[in-house]
Amino acid sequence: MTPLLGADGDVYAVAQGPVAVGGFTAAGQSGSKITKGVPTSGKISAGAIVEKEVGFELAHLNTMNLTLRNPDFTTANRIGEAINKSFSSIAKAIDPTTVALSIPPTFKGDLVNFLTKLEQLTVVPDQIAKVVIDDQDGVIVMGEHVRVSTIAVTYGSITIKVSETPQVSQPNPFTQVTTATTVPRSDIDVHEESGKFVVMESGITLQKLVNGLNALGVTPRDMITILRSIKAAGALQAEIEVI
Repeated sequence: MTPLLGADGDVYAVAQGPVAVGGFTAAGQSGSKITKGVPTSGKISAGAIVEKEVGFELAHLNTMNLTLRNPDFTTANRIGEAINKSFSSIAKAIDPTTVALSIPPTFKGDLVNFLTKLEQLTVVPDQIAKVVIDDQDGVIVMGEHVRVSTIAVTYGSITIKVSETPQVSQPNPFTQVTTATTVPRSDIDVHEESGKFVVMESGITLQKLVNGLNALGVTPRDMITILRSIKAAGALQAEIEVI
């Protein structure tokens, strides 16, 4: 159990639970070691228990604000239109994050009923073109509105393989020395694959983008590098968010 402190030194929550890590490390006695992901970084899902409450009286409110988790002008405007269509002119989108509401007179003191009816309204949110990248786990998530301008992509990789084969050095025959010595011997093989060249046409969809990148035979981490290079070239019509 770990207390979570605020900047003022007070405990606002207590966290505990199993830590889910996205990587691992394995090592052998000879010194060989392999690491995948980041084994020293993890998450606890819903692992905090709030210790302090904030005073709030819902029933006495005359106005309230709806705050969008994902700010967007189009989505905020659609929410305001959907509310006004059902409850007359009580809502107004004042910025991409906030929709201001005036409580209807028929629901004064009964905000639970009002919010229940409000929750049942259907609004189609606007989806922006975004590519989310998780560097630690090598995960890439792309929205359907991601587009790529005309660009050519080439990819080539260099593979370096190091293998250790210990050998035993025996003394010469008919000598008085009986001690055998183990001599380490390392072999290094460098292999450079020929680069593949793929041309992506202007305005291609997400499916064609994924097919083009898969045609290169790249790994997820190499794909992250390629997407960043396409963005740097100004050909990726989407926002890249690194988490």
